[in-house]
Amino acid sequence: MKAWYLLYCKPRGEARAVHNLTLQEIETYLPTIGEEKRVKGQIIVKRIPLFPGYLFIYFDPQITSVARIHSTRGVGRIVGCKELMTTVDDSIIHSIKMREHKLLSELLPELKLEGADAQELPATEVEFSPGEKIRFTEGPFAELEGIFEEKNGDKRCHVLFDIMGQQKRVSVSKRIIKPI
Repeated sequence: MKAWYLLYCKPRGEARAVHNLTLQEIETYLPTIGEEKRVKGQIIVKRIPLFPGYLFIYFDPQITSVARIHSTRGVGRIVGCKELMTTVDDSIIHSIKMREHKLLSELLPELKLEGADAQELPATEVEFSPGEKIRFTEGPFAELEGIFEEKNGDKRCHVLFDIMGQQKRVSVSKRIIKPI
């Protein structure tokens, strides 16, 4: 029976894995998030993987060989417990897709209004302490909780949160988190 599975990719191999799996007619989903950068006075949004090194695939292991997937260029392995592959519930995939779509639709009107002479809005800088509990205010993780780990430059930080029973580290903009 077809189900979603989490796939670990080779380093920076997400796009290659998606391309090669698509050629094999295997449905893939690579959640992305927009990363804003100011280049020559303009704000540019680059789409980067939400979970670097991972993507979701939808297939039936009874029809498509797992060995075939593992031998695909860009693919590391299917995530699971030892020999057993762990399925990902459809509702989780749907929720991530909806949050990603909402974030993208909110971001596009903002980008259309931004011009070459756009100015940054002053932000109230909140300082976080390592180990402090936080809540995401927007984006695909909106309303989820995590733990502030450390600053990553002036505008970004590393946050830890639980997903699929494991604690993962994510680099996010400091403006989308708040202390609890």
